[in-house]
Amino acid sequence: MTCREFVEFLWRYFDGDLSPVERSTFDRHLAECPECTRYLQQYQDSVRIGKAVLVDDDAPVPAEVPEELVQAILKSRAHRVSS
Repeated sequence: MTCREFVEFLWRYFDGDLSPVERSTFDRHLAECPECTRYLQQYQDSVRIGKAVLVDDDAPVPAEVPEELVQAILKSRAHRVSS
């Protein structure tokens, strides 16, 4: 698995949609690649922070929240609804 493939698998990884073989390959890459380990940690931190910021769905998003984070959260919500 390449780092690019790793990133492409993140949504499926977090949703628990990887097959056992894919999950094993994903975990093996994660164990061998400090850059992807760091990326995954930062990604998880961003999601956690985003969820904390967007507790009230009707509240305006604070100006300091990066637009990319807002879009990622919205995409995640849309993905869960359609699953």
